[in-house]
Amino acid sequence: MDKVYKDAGTAMAALVKDGMTIMAGGFGLCGIPEALIEAIRESGAKDLTFISNNAGVDGVGLGRLLETRQIRKMISSYVGENKLFAQQYLSGELELEFNPQGTLAERIRAGGAGIPAFFTKTGVGTLIAEGKEVREFDGEKYVMERGLFADIAVVHAYKGDTEGNLVYRKTARNFNPMMATAAKITIAEVEHLVQAGEIDPDHIHTPGIFVQRIVHVLNPMKRIEQRTTRKRETASAGAGEEK
Repeated sequence: MDKVYKDAGTAMAALVKDGMTIMAGGFGLCGIPEALIEAIRESGAKDLTFISNNAGVDGVGLGRLLETRQIRKMISSYVGENKLFAQQYLSGELELEFNPQGTLAERIRAGGAGIPAFFTKTGVGTLIAEGKEVREFDGEKYVMERGLFADIAVVHAYKGDTEGNLVYRKTARNFNPMMATAAKITIAEVEHLVQAGEIDPDHIHTPGIFVQRIVHVLNPMKRIEQRTTRKRETASAGAGEEK
């Protein structure tokens, strides 16, 4: 079966439906599957639930889907960089299920491993634990969290081969690997596409068995969420002074 599609729109065609649950990789703007998110926007699908560490920023990433009111619910950890997100949540347009960041990561990993639930100390005695089962183990209280599994996962990888084996680069190796395992269908956009067998097996982060569709996205824009710079020293040595 040929897993490679000519573009993101073709890969997503007739796949996204109203009411689906979708995982989107990335951390901030690093490692987000921007081309695939744009294809979801173009699909026009509504009432979507997104599982993502954050919701992009205004006008970028999942922020694009907030603009079109295609997202009904977010299951996230950090959403503080998106004003539109805050507006929709506070007005009651958008549902939000907050998670401690480590808990969110483990819920996704558990879903990909076929683990329906697990117990963690994180959140015991706080709003996080409200409505959830709490048990005592060895004299300590733990709250039960459910594993997460989606209809579709969209991820971004630095390199991939035609069989779907993926390699992530640096910080982009965040939520992408675990999300790739935790969905019925995983679609990967890759910056560098090579033939099967060209990636050293020891370097593969996501085996191709988890990936059903691949899109080659050449030279994607590498956005910076918050640019912090230091003023350049402009004072120069005076005439005749040593430099």
